[in-house]
Amino acid sequence: MSFITQFGLRAALSPVVFFIVASIAVLYIVSVGQYRTVWFSKSEPVSAGKKAAMLSGLAVYYLAQGGPLELAGHLIFSAHMLLMALSYLVAVPLVLYGIPDWMYRAALRNDAVKSVFRRMTNPILTLLMFNILFSIYHMPVVHDYVMVHFTVHRLYYAILFITSFMMWWNIINPLPEYERLSDVKKMGYVFANGALLTPSCALIIFASEPLYATYTDPQVWAVALGYCVPKGAEAILAQFSGPEAFALMPAIEDQQFGGIIMKFVQEIMYIAFLFYIFLRWYKRENPSNTVDPIDPAALIK
Repeated sequence: MSFITQFGLRAALSPVVFFIVASIAVLYIVSVGQYRTVWFSKSEPVSAGKKAAMLSGLAVYYLAQGGPLELAGHLIFSAHMLLMALSYLVAVPLVLYGIPDWMYRAALRNDAVKSVFRRMTNPILTLLMFNILFSIYHMPVVHDYVMVHFTVHRLYYAILFITSFMMWWNIINPLPEYERLSDVKKMGYVFANGALLTPSCALIIFASEPLYATYTDPQVWAVALGYCVPKGAEAILAQFSGPEAFALMPAIEDQQFGGIIMKFVQEIMYIAFLFYIFLRWYKRENPSNTVDPIDPAALIK
């Protein structure tokens, strides 16, 4: 990771993001631990699997959005696609699964909040919102614009996180009173998610030339990179002629590899949850069977 040497640990480790993620992790640990019965009177002990899922999800999110991978994602397109996949297809379901049901119910006690939440987690709405926004993001003109406008960049990523949470909620939802999809419909929902993301992945994989100025135009690349390196690093950026200084392969191959990474991670996650949903459905249809459904946290380790 020579880029860490070039840009320094502050750029590679993102202290602000680390502090936020670490604070959430500490708050979660004390909330499900020694202060559980103090803060949540109607609560039950949280399993080790759920705790591991939550902390793993936070670690994955930090790696993607604050760790060295976030800096690498400004240098190499395939690294950027990996961090996008980890952020919204791996970290979010881990975090969602790791939050206990009684914590969700505490957050949804207010009738107004409950009503808004029900509307926002409508299966059709969530299916379309996440996949459309995720696909639009990977349109070259949109991607390049987002990457060189810091406020838009942060806002778009926040919206993607929220819509990803809403989409995964309909798959992992731990609250029976909020259940809208049967197990069979959930399998169809997962298939639909995979189908809706396929066109954008195909566009990237089968393109005959590089699509993104962020990773081919030195001027655009320098502006985008300037947002994730410390102020005063202009002298460091001036040492490099452009993104090719960090390229591991030709730009078109890196772009194709990035599309493959995205599709591979997506397929692994969706297949894992299809398997989990199928086993749960099978057990319900065959109550005498002793097979237990597989913990989704174990599937995505």
